[in-house]
Amino acid sequence: MEILWEHPGDIQSSQRVADVAESLNISPVIAAILLNRGLNSADEIQAFFTPSLKDLQDPMQMADMAKAVDTLIGALTDRRRIVVYGDYDVDGVTSVSLLYLVLKDLGGRVSYRIPERQNDGYGLSETAIGECWAQGDRLLVTVDTGITAVDQIRYARELGMDVIICDHHRPGDELPNANAILNPKVESCGYPFRELAAVGVAFKLVQALSDRLQLDDGLAFRYLDLAALGSAADIVPLLGENRILVSLGLDKLNTQPLTGIRALLDVASPQGREVDVSQIIFGLAPRINAVGRMGNAERAVELLTTKNRSRAREIAQVLEEENCARKCIDQGTLSEALLKVEQEVDLVNDRVIVLAQREWHCGVIGIVASRIIEKYHRPTVLISVDEHGVGKGSARSIPGFDIYSALNENKELLEQFGGHMYAAGLTIREEVIPEFARRLKEYCANNLSEQDLLPRLVLAAEIPLAEINRQFVETLARFAPHGPRNPKPLFLTRDVQICSVVRQVGNGHLHVRLQKGGYEFETIGYGLGRLEPEIANLELLDIVYSVEDNVWQGRRSIQLHLKDICRAGARRMESQPVSRAV
Repeated sequence: MEILWEHPGDIQSSQRVADVAESLNISPVIAAILLNRGLNSADEIQAFFTPSLKDLQDPMQMADMAKAVDTLIGALTDRRRIVVYGDYDVDGVTSVSLLYLVLKDLGGRVSYRIPERQNDGYGLSETAIGECWAQGDRLLVTVDTGITAVDQIRYARELGMDVIICDHHRPGDELPNANAILNPKVESCGYPFRELAAVGVAFKLVQALSDRLQLDDGLAFRYLDLAALGSAADIVPLLGENRILVSLGLDKLNTQPLTGIRALLDVASPQGREVDVSQIIFGLAPRINAVGRMGNAERAVELLTTKNRSRAREIAQVLEEENCARKCIDQGTLSEALLKVEQEVDLVNDRVIVLAQREWHCGVIGIVASRIIEKYHRPTVLISVDEHGVGKGSARSIPGFDIYSALNENKELLEQFGGHMYAAGLTIREEVIPEFARRLKEYCANNLSEQDLLPRLVLAAEIPLAEINRQFVETLARFAPHGPRNPKPLFLTRDVQICSVVRQVGNGHLHVRLQKGGYEFETIGYGLGRLEPEIANLELLDIVYSVEDNVWQGRRSIQLHLKDICRAGARRMESQPVSRAV
């Protein structure tokens, strides 16, 4: 499949770049990247480089925050039972854990509940609410769910429950009748930062509660590791408050993690290397998600809230075993789905993939949809149909295409749906799946071009290899933590030469030493081993790469991580919009 390279072009004046570079004593290349990312002054860049709790927004700017705090304090004062109800993914689990621990610290009578994916489906149900009421719960706090649960919240209120909603999903046409709704995505919310994960919203509630109670023991910041874990795992933009929470939460993860997180780290990373966003996404998050995908996510909450080291080790091992089982199911489902793509999908004309199958495991279809996108680079919806003819689907998208809006255009065919721009869930009757697929294909045909279906590498800058030195690498390291809207900068260098044997190493990786103008670097291309025959005998190459600080057997060196490598001049280049993160 062809890959497009997107170049930022000259979108900053040379004088402005020079002024910022001199003010901060950084490379003009790095100054230009920071300006292109929307940081408009040396002060903003300095704040970006040094995330601080003092730069967090006042939580009382969020509509209904005062009501939420009043409701919580009333329940704590009156000793009423509180139940925290959340989703079964990492964001939901960490949100539940955060509020549970804080309310416990304040002496609250609090419990938690998370639905079982296979039996209960997604979100709130009247059955679950009725069971909470029967066991004496009088305040329901929803996290990472609830914003579209109009009927369920109405039922809870009719029973006599107070309700606080902490969510970050897009609302529907009607808002639930809760005592308080905390959701930056609600138009009337008024909060200046709209991109919080659910755990970020829960954190703001704790921050406001701590301020109201005039606590000076750092209650709001005691569980920053949970805020980092949930925010990074939910792939929210790592700018603004998310950057602060993740950056400082990573510090806590690496120094004083919660007992359960420490146990999970021992399982996921026995080498004990430093935890970063990558380690969360590929190490911790899959294990927490696995228990929600395969069984009951309440075990993950128990892990994150226990102070018993022995119990934490036991649960961490359970999560590890569930993750291994999940991988096996993943692989089987992926094989079936890829076969269906070859048999059922018109890859020439269809700009979206919609697949339905009886008894696919609901817990893995989102992962499999993402894998299909990696191969075919187009929006993908996978639907698992149960014995009652009810389909539960996961939708995933590609950069620039809003899958939530696509579902919203066809909402009359859906029993329910919810989510974000790039990921959503849905429930649908089996008999309307063909019509849903037809309409979604029509929508995508009208809203996606052939060009949109090409994978892209967004370049931060074109540089000579001479630009890369130790100071350059150390300044780039200050861009971390990386994620959406703050990706690791990718660089282009043209006309480099091979100065070693090109080798495939490990599991399909490419290793080669490259040079230009007397500057020589080791490079590694993960997953690019297939390109070895194409490039081995070429005189000049163009490369796209990130710059990494590599430590091997105690020796520190600069290494280039290749993202693409090809014959010089072979790739198509496009200028990108100024607003795109580079």
